Amino acid sequence: MRRPGIICNSCCNRLSLRVAVNPSVERYREQFRKEEIGGAYRGRLHLLFTSAVSLSVVAWCILSLDQVKPLEWLTIPAVFIYANLVEYFGHRYPMHHPVKGLKILFFRHTKQHHRFFTDKEMTFANSRDYKAVLFPPEMIVFFLGGFGLPMWVALYFLVSANVAWLALGMALAYFINYEWLHWAYHCDPQSRVGRIPGVQALRTLHLHHHDPSLMSHYNFNITYPIGDWIFRTLYDVKGQRS
Repeated sequence: MRRPGIICNSCCNRLSLRVAVNPSVERYREQFRKEEIGGAYRGRLHLLFTSAVSLSVVAWCILSLDQVKPLEWLTIPAVFIYANLVEYFGHRYPMHHPVKGLKILFFRHTKQHHRFFTDKEMTFANSRDYKAVLFPPEMIVFFLGGFGLPMWVALYFLVSANVAWLALGMALAYFINYEWLHWAYHCDPQSRVGRIPGVQALRTLHLHHHDPSLMSHYNFNITYPIGDWIFRTLYDVKGQRS
């Protein structure tokens, strides 16, 4: 049985016809919406705020560069790989296994996100469901203050100003890339976002991760499966384990 699509004015655009959600998942979704999503919440504003702040910091970092030396440009791939591995290990361990001091990550991810979205029910119903995917707005403040600023200070005084700006800019670029891709995977695959080249293949990897039988073992990279490939936890688009 199919139900009509829902029109959303965000970039997700049309959430087309899809199979009715499993009753137990639908009950949890209604509970989550009632308990976790306030009446004033606006998903499109949430996405816009995160994007605007991240891109503003990236732009500031670019404008702060001054005569970058060839070796300093290596900061970009170095931070990219580092961020990919942080994403991998953060997702594989504290997000899927209770770790003392970080249990909130396990609760929000495994107990909430993976109950809201399964491999059979991956799509937003409307923009208010963005709350179940995007990091809270205050997370970007924590990321900048708790991680970005100390990193910038250390690199500025120990290496060079350009390396500090390149590292901070790449870190924020990776963060917003993570947010955009994760959001895109939960948009309807037939929407304009879902049909962006490359998104469908990455979405399929993420869909496998939302299979309850696979989620604690495979496809921990949300963005690009570098960590999964290195540590042999990649469950690919053909359903093959590596």
